[in-house]
Amino acid sequence: MEEIINKVKDSGLISLDLGKFNPKDEIIGIDLAEQLWQGLVLKEKDFRNWIKENNWSQFENKAVYIHCSVDALIPTWAYMLVASTINNIAETYIVGTKIDLQKKLIQKEISKEPLEKYHDGRVIVKGCSDIPAVDFAMVTLIQHLQPVVKSIMYGEPCSTVPVYKRK
Repeated sequence: MEEIINKVKDSGLISLDLGKFNPKDEIIGIDLAEQLWQGLVLKEKDFRNWIKENNWSQFENKAVYIHCSVDALIPTWAYMLVASTINNIAETYIVGTKIDLQKKLIQKEISKEPLEKYHDGRVIVKGCSDIPAVDFAMVTLIQHLQPVVKSIMYGEPCSTVPVYKRK
């Protein structure tokens, strides 16, 4: 019986699953639409009372996105008040959508990836990864790895698409 040889392992290719960079933080949103008077405007006095009386501990160590789900004009100071309030409570926070926050978290995870193990490497980024904003994640990974690798390919070892090759 012939020995089965793992040609991919012996090839020196570095297989990288993009799912490795999936955000690990629990994500929660603060919707300012809930604070609008008659669903239309924000009253400063009522808003400041909400800021003072709200239980902010629910956001402790969470990734938070501050947004308004309805088409209303929210003054900048309202976002600033919420941000100031959760500044030392939430792990990470932004003003924007959930996907904006996921992108920030993906970028943070990718930036933590040590480059030493990829130096002069030939990297294959797996094509089937369960990660939000996959296009954003792919481009961010390219920005991170390209300065140190020999090549980057996309797909599976048996069928790759060349993306980058150092000259």
